[in-house]
Amino acid sequence: SLKSCENAQNASDTNLNRRTKTIYTPLELQFMEMKKQYKDAVLCVECGYKYRFFGEDAEIAAKELNIYCHLDHNFMTASIPSHRLFVHVRRLVAKGHKVGVVKQMETAALKAAGENKSSLFSRKLTALYTKSTLIGEDILFKQIWFQTLTFGVDEVTPDVPDNYLLCVCENGENLRDRKKGDVVIGIMAIQPTTGEVIFDSFRDSASRSELESRVLRLQPVEIILPSRLSDQSEKLISSITSM
Repeated sequence: SLKSCENAQNASDTNLNRRTKTIYTPLELQFMEMKKQYKDAVLCVECGYKYRFFGEDAEIAAKELNIYCHLDHNFMTASIPSHRLFVHVRRLVAKGHKVGVVKQMETAALKAAGENKSSLFSRKLTALYTKSTLIGEDILFKQIWFQTLTFGVDEVTPDVPDNYLLCVCENGENLRDRKKGDVVIGIMAIQPTTGEVIFDSFRDSASRSELESRVLRLQPVEIILPSRLSDQSEKLISSITSM
């Protein structure tokens, strides 16, 4: 029918790289779908016994990890061995990147015995890492375990940074205070690695000296700000984060 022909044409257009006029591979299409959901993350995609990077992610990985990057089908690509994943993820995070780990949800043995043995491996994001947040398996303890096996317990010095995630909010409802720049500020700092929570509430002047002293003392790696923030607070935080 005409409708089925139109659907087939749309599917064909979706699978076609319009710039090179070549067809995207099933793995490339799978990566593109995941990248739409996690545009701001560098994705490590499990492919057998290695993790692969695609497109701009591959170029970032090549630069930051000093690994080889080359064109494969429609994307630049780079790869790392599976057993070195946590080492490279920590290096990327230390450089300021958000890193997502995409794993295969089925083994080769199970897939070979199943009905869909000729189809693409199913994959999904299982962990997301930034300097302050860890969602998924904890890379830090994997590294300690590896160092213990390699060097012995006495030589292991766990590197647990004060990676605080800081939330800031303010209340400047009083018109008179708002004109002077005075506000009541609330902060909450969370250390995901240890579970430590610090919170405080204080009145601050237009100079924001109280806020400045607390931010400099905590040295957060990420700061979450409200959609509406006073110019004085925004200017101070911008100056601190750009240092």
